[in-house]
Amino acid sequence: MTTRATREMMEVLEQAALAAGEAILTVYAEGAEVMLKADCSPVTKADQQAEIIILDHLARAFPDIPVIAEESVAAGRVPEIGTGPFFLVDPLDGTKEFIARNGDFTVNIALIEGGVPVAGVVYAPVCKLAYSASKSGVEKLTIAADFTIADRQPIAVRPCSTEPVALISRSHNSPETLAYLEREKIAERRVVGSSLKFGLIAEGGADIYPRFSRTMEWDTAAGDAVLRAAGGQVTDAQGAPLVYGKPGFENPSFIAFGGCPSVQKPEGHA
Repeated sequence: MTTRATREMMEVLEQAALAAGEAILTVYAEGAEVMLKADCSPVTKADQQAEIIILDHLARAFPDIPVIAEESVAAGRVPEIGTGPFFLVDPLDGTKEFIARNGDFTVNIALIEGGVPVAGVVYAPVCKLAYSASKSGVEKLTIAADFTIADRQPIAVRPCSTEPVALISRSHNSPETLAYLEREKIAERRVVGSSLKFGLIAEGGADIYPRFSRTMEWDTAAGDAVLRAAGGQVTDAQGAPLVYGKPGFENPSFIAFGGCPSVQKPEGHA
């Protein structure tokens, strides 16, 4: 993909995310009825409306690239991805945070090529910020009140610290995660919801995010793209980079980290 094509693609992804975020905030202000999907996870009108908006943007700009989107998959609509590129979409990552009204929710759109997230946008509407990554680099975006991009700043992970800061999930923490942090003697921990954790590490605000509870590929792909472009990594328990496009689209346990050269494998993993 040429530099111009990459720039044009990122403009589509950014505008799709911003439009979805605007719709989400409208529902956020009004209040939303909470429904349950077949797996008993919550969903709201905001999730559904945001996905429709994103799918429309992607279909118009990239009609030949399949899209794996969370709510479509939940409804049984799973296109064949074959061996070519495809998009992974989580229209509202952190639905529990949305329901709790704490602002820690995001819109996630990622492009996958050869199992690797090569581009992604993570947008946090309440925080008025976004992260945008491609092969050309990664930026933190400041979003204005009219849902336009007011500022762009390049970001990068920070060097590994002797006193690293860990990020843990607000709604999906696990005993395995806490045990890992105890073994690694990581005392400073911040609780953050959704894929914001990837962005915080990418911009040098934290160092590591271990996750040993269930996630799906659309939960992590955009944040993974952002973190990789900023110089970080997301690996499985064996230290291999996460791969996308697996049957079922479920992730293994993983560790996301910034400038640290390596991470210790969780106890019990070869």
